[in-house]
Amino acid sequence: MSGHPAGAAEGPSPQRLYSLISAMVLFWALNFLIGKIALREFPPLLLAGLRTSLAGVLILPLFFWQRRVAPEKTSWKREELPLLLFLGLAGVALNQLFFIAGLSRTSVAHSAILLGMTPILVLVLSAAGGQERISPGRAAGMLLALAGVAVLNSAPTRSGGATLAGDLLTLAGAFTFAVFTVAGKRATASHGAVMVNTFAYVGGGLALSPLTLWEASRLSLAAISLKAWACLLYMALFPSLVCYLIFYYVLTHLPASRVSAFSYLQPLIATTAGALILKEQITATLISGGALVFAGVFITERA
Repeated sequence: MSGHPAGAAEGPSPQRLYSLISAMVLFWALNFLIGKIALREFPPLLLAGLRTSLAGVLILPLFFWQRRVAPEKTSWKREELPLLLFLGLAGVALNQLFFIAGLSRTSVAHSAILLGMTPILVLVLSAAGGQERISPGRAAGMLLALAGVAVLNSAPTRSGGATLAGDLLTLAGAFTFAVFTVAGKRATASHGAVMVNTFAYVGGGLALSPLTLWEASRLSLAAISLKAWACLLYMALFPSLVCYLIFYYVLTHLPASRVSAFSYLQPLIATTAGALILKEQITATLISGGALVFAGVFITERA
């Protein structure tokens, strides 16, 4: 690392930064497992709505704190409002619906691997908008990743309850998050992650509120166990709030390529946890398909 000018404050130590990254990756990886456990008692649509709404409530204190200490980061122009509301609808409401509906119909391993396709989807959308260029190397990486998806769904009997419908829903969730990433890039650069995510989660929670209330009216919430409520709290707090705060914090001190490299550990941790705790099978098809997906993503990101 480069030296600091005389009198400048020292930045965080590498040990602190990599400890935070490790915690972030672990929290995100365990989200798949904890989501599966929560789905034992919550219907998918209700879980998606409650998670989004609770995340919106949890981020509000942080938003108002930032509004007090850095008001320029929490102000917006009227013409920016449609984009901010769109991010809540497409980037959070639809993302959560697809992710949790997909998780309810596929395995932890498949969900974690397929969501790893997000960088490729971001590249495709960026290229469609003229922001990126797809080189021959990137195109080869994309084809390799798609071959991995095909391998994952080639087995007559998929392990861990994985289904084609669940995998497609998961990919739809990855696509909506890619839309959020590309569409919200300028807004995040101007206003910061806290304001953009506040609009996204609060707006997404409001958009899902009719569905959430309808689903809640069809279920005895008192019958849901404390364990399931704890899983919901985890999903709303750690992957939805804490991880994003860590992510944007470490990005101010480390190159994005170094931070994103740790994302390849998420499927490994999630798959291992699913096998140990949920008894999901680790098959040759899963290993080969997953390896192809992440080899393709790796090539695409670095070509």
